Amino acid sequence: QVQLVESGGGLVQPGGSLRLSCAASRFPFSKTWMYWVRQAPGKGLEWVSSIAPGGESTEYTTSVKGRFTIARDNAKNTLYLQMNNLKLEDTAVYYCATDRTGGSRGRGTQVTVSS
Repeated sequence: QVQLVESGGGLVQPGGSLRLSCAASRFPFSKTWMYWVRQAPGKGLEWVSSIAPGGESTEYTTSVKGRFTIARDNAKNTLYLQMNNLKLEDTAVYYCATDRTGGSRGRGTQVTVSS
């Protein structure tokens, strides 16, 4: 059974940065596309970013392009999301997932952007 544990969230001012991590286990992480999705208060799940198994390809939703960077360390079975220049609208619970819709995801980590 897929196990995903997110960490690194917190409270940050607009313009600040956070680095999220996701520890993965119980599936072939190095052979799996990985995703970050988020859920803002009162809204549905939103796909944020994707990364190919070897890290050779990445994708981002338009609103985070140029600000967020997805990465992975297959030796450590860990997924990352570096978030820079955070905006109020980035406030959400962030999940790592093994599918783009977030159907198989961890418990999430809260990111709150507030002044």
